[in-house]
Amino acid sequence: MMNVTVENFDAEVVAASMQTPVLVDFWAPWCGPCKVIGPLLEKLETDYAGRFKLVKIDSDQEQELSQAFGIRSIPTCVLMIDGKPVDGFMGALPEGQIKAFLDKHVPAGEVLEAEVTSTEVSDAPADNDPVALREALHQAVLKNPDDENARFDYIKLLLQAGDIDDAKVAFAPVIAKTAQVRRFDSLQRWMNAIDFVADRADLTGVNAGFDEKIAANKRDFDARFGKAQTLMAAQDWTGAMDELLEILMRDKAWADELARKTFIAILEIIEPPQVKVADGQIPPVDPTVATYRRRLSSVVLS
Repeated sequence: MMNVTVENFDAEVVAASMQTPVLVDFWAPWCGPCKVIGPLLEKLETDYAGRFKLVKIDSDQEQELSQAFGIRSIPTCVLMIDGKPVDGFMGALPEGQIKAFLDKHVPAGEVLEAEVTSTEVSDAPADNDPVALREALHQAVLKNPDDENARFDYIKLLLQAGDIDDAKVAFAPVIAKTAQVRRFDSLQRWMNAIDFVADRADLTGVNAGFDEKIAANKRDFDARFGKAQTLMAAQDWTGAMDELLEILMRDKAWADELARKTFIAILEIIEPPQVKVADGQIPPVDPTVATYRRRLSSVVLS
């Protein structure tokens, strides 16, 4: 077991994972569950006799690394293979579950390759089998961590199911891409809305207070955006877009165009997967997406 800092991260984690899977344990001295899982991970590192390397990162001392991985709660463990995060888990899991997690990734290379490549995205089950679909998308991400479409669909499915912690672990490897990849930016905004609501869950009447503030001042854009975030967290997409349009109709540039950017993010989230059509045919358009795209254009261009 080794303590890793930003100075030796490249050598001890990225470079090392090119040869042996590296399990990164994000912890902090004050964290009770961290004190439970830490010794267990060290025991497993010994038991596995070099099949994986364990490193620890103090999330308080190494905030730059924590932010890079999108760590929001601890303990969080991220497995690095070939220089990239491929999987992870949160919380102090029991030994049996950690072994099951490790055994998916750390056997001999040829066994791992055979397991991972056995599931193709094209073979994913129908949407009416969410458990199988989740596993198929998970395997697709493991097979090709750079497959942005598979990762987007996987994280979206996790968020839809309310598996927020798993979604954040799956999102961590691409958090730096949000500025370049619109679909990842959309997921980030969705998770921000979920966190916004979670942070205020213990405050009585906060959500109800938005309507009163808006009724008192229709240009209270902070209240309108707060209401839109609660609607996003509840997956009431049309309700959220309606509220964002109310902002745009009054001030298109408010908060560095935050309302417009969030509106576009919602359209990205609710856009159905692309379907193949015969040559010369026009692919079907989701009526809700089409309607709200027109409404956005009408307001922005007015």
